[in-house]
This record gives sequence, C-alpha cells and structure tokens, in this order.
Amino acid sequence: MKIIIVGAGIGGLATALSLEAAGYDDVIVVERARELRPLGVGINLLPHAVRELTELGLADAVAAIGTAPGRLSYFNRFGQPVWSEPRGLEAGYRWPQLSVHRGEFQLLLAEEVRRRLGADAIRLGLRATGVEHGVAGADGRVVERARFADAAGAELVLDADVVIGADGIHSALRAQAHPSEGAPPWNRLVLWRGTALAPTYLDGRTMIMAGDAEQKFVAYPLVAPGAEDGLTRVNFIAERRAPEGVDETADWNHAVDPAPIVELFADWRFDWLDVPAVIAAADEILEYPMVDRDPLASWTIGRTTLLGDAAHALYPNGSNGASQAILDARSLAFRLATSVDVDAALAAYEGDRRPATTKLNAMTRQLGPERVMQLAYERAPHGFADIHDVIPEAELQEIADGYKVAAGFHPEQLNQRSSLTPPARA
Repeated sequence: MKIIIVGAGIGGLATALSLEAAGYDDVIVVERARELRPLGVGINLLPHAVRELTELGLADAVAAIGTAPGRLSYFNRFGQPVWSEPRGLEAGYRWPQLSVHRGEFQLLLAEEVRRRLGADAIRLGLRATGVEHGVAGADGRVVERARFADAAGAELVLDADVVIGADGIHSALRAQAHPSEGAPPWNRLVLWRGTALAPTYLDGRTMIMAGDAEQKFVAYPLVAPGAEDGLTRVNFIAERRAPEGVDETADWNHAVDPAPIVELFADWRFDWLDVPAVIAAADEILEYPMVDRDPLASWTIGRTTLLGDAAHALYPNGSNGASQAILDARSLAFRLATSVDVDAALAAYEGDRRPATTKLNAMTRQLGPERVMQLAYERAPHGFADIHDVIPEAELQEIADGYKVAAGFHPEQLNQRSSLTPPARA
C-alpha cells in the first residue's frame, strides 16, 4: 500500500512513524517548506502523547531535548493560587508529561522518519494543489491522485492508495473539500509567545497559568532545574483581548517589540514571579491570533482524510494540540493495520477521533481546564483570602477531571487503555 502524507509538521511526521511501525514502508511525506528549521517555541506533550512516543521507541530521545514538569498551578491575576495538581509521573501516570521546543521536536521526528523510511521519505518545496479521488491508476487500480507544484510552478503528480492531509490549520486539502469555509475564526485574543532566561520560580518544575479570559500569562520550564546558575529557560505565552481597531487582516506571526507587552503586564509582579521582567528578557516575541476551526461533519472524501490541525485545530487552552495530532496518527495507523480494507479503516479512524476532538473543540472554546481561573475572576474579581471560600474544591476537581477524561488522559483511563500498536503484520 502506498500512502502520501501532506505536511511535515508534528502530525504528519508522527503519522509516517506510526505507519512504519504498523508495517507500511511505502510512505512519502510531502512538505511545502523548502527547508525544515527549528521554528517556534515550547509545547507540552501530555502523558497520552508520551505513551504513543514511547511505543514508537522515541521516549528517551524526546526526553533528552526537554524536561518533565511535575506540577500545573493556576493563579488569578494577583498571583493568588486557584488550583494546583501534580502532572506526569507524580500524578500516577505511567508516562511523564514533557515540555519541549516545538522546532527541535519536529526535527527529531524528521530525522527518525528518514532513518526508518529512507532519506527520500520527506520531499520538500512542494505545495499541494489538490487531490482527485477514485482515479484509475497506471496499473488499473483505483487510486487517489495528489497534485503538487514547486516554487517554479512545475507540477508533480503522485498516485497513492491513501492520502493524508496533515497540512495544518490552513490546509489545502481541507480547503479543496470545503471551499467556502474561509479563514480560521478569531476570538479576538492575541498571543505573544517567547522564551527567556528567568529566575527559577517555585520548585523549578511547575507550569503556571495566571489570569482570566481577558488577560493571561503562561510559563513553563524548557530545561531541568539547575541547568543555569539560578536561572531557568522558560517558554511563555502572554495573552490579551485585542483592542478596538485590530482586525483579522492584521499582519500576524511576526516578531514584535516587547515594550508594549511589558507595559500591559506591568502590575503582574508576584512574590514568586516577576511577569514583566520575564517578558522583557525574551530572546524574541512572536505575535499570533488565537484561532481554531469549526468542527467538520466528515474528515474523509474517497480515500483522502485529514489529521491534526487540518482536521480539528483547537485553541491552546489545555496545551493539547500536538498531543491530539499524535493520537490521530497512532489511531489512523492502527485502523489501517487492523481493518478489513481502507474504507473501513478510514471510517473507524473518524469514529475514534472526530467525536472526541469535536467535544474538545467545544471545551476549549469554554476555556477547558483554565475555566477555574475565569470562575475565580467572576466570583472574586478583586482577589480572595482562600480560593475555597470562592470555589469549592469539589468543583475545581470536577473541572480538572472532566477535561482529562474528554481529552483521553485521565490517569486511570490512560493507564488501563489498550495499546494502539497493532499486532505484528506478516
């Protein structure tokens, strides 16, 4: 079986590795970029994703480029604690949570794809222009015909038994299937992402989120405590509702001056973290709109299907985007390896993943697990002496557990779930 994957991001590369592990060796990843570079900032790989990376034989390599946070803590905009919980191994999982640099992780996956599937398994500089479904191939078999163009406009045509669109939130394959969908909807929140060397805060292994639905600050270490003398390299996200006059046609995804952002957070100096100082120390700050995609009624046309952000781009509430793409990859490979035919496999893959990600989409639009911060703001906008005077502990626990169950990483649920590694193939 020949399989073409459109997109060499985390989802596409994880799919290639999952397919190889399931016994498929005729797999090509086609990427629009002419070079894979370590772009971006930090991401979190939650235990359900780390389980899949472990079963792919990648756990040690991924752990070597990141660190394992032991706790997630939420605060209000005054730095007062709202909710805190252990993460990873400390929370009873059999697998850790890992914080890594997105670009370094992508390059690690790309290197593994080339090692396992061959040096030519990733083809760069080719833009997908469309897929024809159910075409008669050269040998008389019915195939999917994928068309690509290089920078000079020259066309490349590739036939495959399955085409997988893992080409991100601006997916060309999704646009072909849904031409009237338009741009991803923006919720008017602006994200500023960066990394900085900052004084080690709390225990050095805690991911923190502070604020509410209007303004928020997130930070987590990218290296283990003690890697720098009293300092830790952290990834951060500063977030605020856009002022009037900023619209969806703004020039996004570019480096910006930190000074105005520092000013927005000037009063966010906590006993345990100086937020404006962290922002001011950034190597570079990139500006993004918070966007997602509306759920689709189907991801599959013919034998072409969608995966990752192309299928279900989510708000970052819950730190789950990359992890869900990895789950997509593993589920798709498992279904292809264990179903009676390709059509049944694609239907089963959608049945596994589309309802789950549709539910997650709704939850992230309602802030996901970060709703605890918004409740604290709504019930005590000027702060509190004890959070349990404002929100009962049982309500906080219910919010945290509900999101984990929906996202597939509640400890008991994950530890007991059957493996997505298919049985050995002949």
